[in-house]
Amino acid sequence: MPKNARDSSLELVRANLAAQRSAIIENQEATRLGRDVEALHRMRVATQRTHALLRTPRIFLDPESAERLRLELTWLGGVLGGVRDVDVLIAHLRAETDTLGAAERAALTPLFDRLAAERRKARTFVLRALKSARYRRLLQELAEAIFGEPIMRRRAKLDKHAAKEFDRLRRSMRALPTHPSDEQLHRLRKLGKRARFAAELAITSAPRKTTKFVRHAKAFQDVTGEHQDAAVVARALRELAADASGAASFAAGRLAERERARRVSARARLPKAWRNLERAGRQAWG
Repeated sequence: MPKNARDSSLELVRANLAAQRSAIIENQEATRLGRDVEALHRMRVATQRTHALLRTPRIFLDPESAERLRLELTWLGGVLGGVRDVDVLIAHLRAETDTLGAAERAALTPLFDRLAAERRKARTFVLRALKSARYRRLLQELAEAIFGEPIMRRRAKLDKHAAKEFDRLRRSMRALPTHPSDEQLHRLRKLGKRARFAAELAITSAPRKTTKFVRHAKAFQDVTGEHQDAAVVARALRELAADASGAASFAAGRLAERERARRVSARARLPKAWRNLERAGRQAWG
């Protein structure tokens, strides 16, 4: 295989990894200060994308080193996710409670107090992580992977990698029971995100078909993401209702019913979102 073909795929992955590492670093100070919730979100997404890039076969590292880095990125993403998930939950519930009466809003104050306490606790883990030698070592090892001598001696077949990630999602979809659990649908969301990230990396191989796949992958993520958000909110409301009485329990019940309807709606829209994505995947990779 021509050297320039090998080098082009190598440099593409190298550039993407460098961009994601830069995004992590650029957003770490705002994340540490806690004044910009979107900075934390951008940092978490960059962590997820870096993890996905390190799934590309034999680019920079041997399998053991790549797996170790992915485990460290999973750790960082989990720490950031602890705050991000509460931020999303609070924002959604604020919007929902704005439609309730004053008495019901007041009755739900304990819920927001509990969520605020959870967020403070989650932020302590973020602050601790960003100050740690473990975090600094992760950034250093990423830099060494990006700028060091790659182990690859052949072209990375990015289109085949994208096809493999799509096939993993397709097999998981086909294995779903008639009434999948919330956890099973949440796993599909993660697999859909992996397939999308891989397709974005391979987009130069077949721009038109791959761009269509990415568009439908985003729609699939939206549906599965909405389902997951509704399941998480409903769980928080059930916990409040179990501990509360009177007005608080009634208000939580009203909101929980809305989340149940949102969850049902997402499940109803999932088959169409999947049909569109599967068709785009067949057109892109066969």
